[in-house]
Amino acid sequence: MFLCDPNWTTAERAEAERQMAAARAQTGVVAEGWLCVRTGGSSGGVRFARHDEQTLTAAIRGFCEHFGLARVNAVNVLPAHHVSGLMARVRCAATGGVHLPWEWPRLEAGERPDLAGSSEDWVISLVPTQLQRLMVSPEAVAWLRKFRIIFLGGGPTWADLAEAAARAGLPLSLSYGLTETAAMVAALRPGEFLAGARSCGAALPHARIAVTAGGTVSIAGESVFRGYFPEKRTGRDFTTEDLGRIDERGHLHLLGRRDAVIVTGGKKVQPAEVEAALRASGEFIDVAVIGVPDAEWGEVVVACYLAGGHMPDAARAGAGLAPHQRPKRFVAIADWPRTAQGKLNRAALLETVRARV
Repeated sequence: MFLCDPNWTTAERAEAERQMAAARAQTGVVAEGWLCVRTGGSSGGVRFARHDEQTLTAAIRGFCEHFGLARVNAVNVLPAHHVSGLMARVRCAATGGVHLPWEWPRLEAGERPDLAGSSEDWVISLVPTQLQRLMVSPEAVAWLRKFRIIFLGGGPTWADLAEAAARAGLPLSLSYGLTETAAMVAALRPGEFLAGARSCGAALPHARIAVTAGGTVSIAGESVFRGYFPEKRTGRDFTTEDLGRIDERGHLHLLGRRDAVIVTGGKKVQPAEVEAALRASGEFIDVAVIGVPDAEWGEVVVACYLAGGHMPDAARAGAGLAPHQRPKRFVAIADWPRTAQGKLNRAALLETVRARV
């Protein structure tokens, strides 16, 4: 079974069809890894991570134990072909809970399901940009307070957004997971968040998280995928491209992605670190940092910001950064490229910027 996105490009659909044709040509029963979920994120390409009832069950068991939930009731604004949208559906079905699908455009427009008459505890999963957009509305914030847990993942949460959510009393759970791990493998409990913690929390009971000598996050456990179709892997561990550290409490802190490193003038720059500093400067509503090829420097650091606002003060924006980290260019982007889940599409952003600079 392949989970497909109806909004794929022609090239993406053709590659998916090619892989599905290869699957149909196989003979025999596929006992493990029969559920193929698209992975690859904003880096492009079409790959499917193979899961099955064993990997999903392990993820559900660890999730429920970590949060003390016997029954999962979810408002779900993410599509079923996305791993977080898929797992929301599966958790509800496996625990006898209520799954309430709700389209994100409706929610952003102010159409919110009424939870006031329900005695059930509800959860919802959002990406940071979605939370930011909802928080401009006091009515939406009041609605969000009704949830037992608001899961936030799919990208880095900037400090100002986290602090605003805490001041609003939102029960956030900053979390970390991948398609390859059947979604969440580490999560901060809402009480920890409201008490001031800002990590991705501790590993869920079904997962073991470590940081390799090279600084990348490694995950082991029964929810780890069976391999990328058509290959099958036998090990239950997976080393990611994410850079991180584990603190004295056993909480995971993400530091960026190894494959997103910008090398400028021989020095390495982590976009996530620069983005955090730029947001903290107060010069940006939202900002994304990319590396653009340059004949002199190899790559240059470019900061992209939403068009329509004021021109950022470059000196103020880069005051807290080392010289090699400071953006050499600031580019206003009117059409911010995002995926269906609201995550920044860095590959599309890079193409747009390269065509302009």
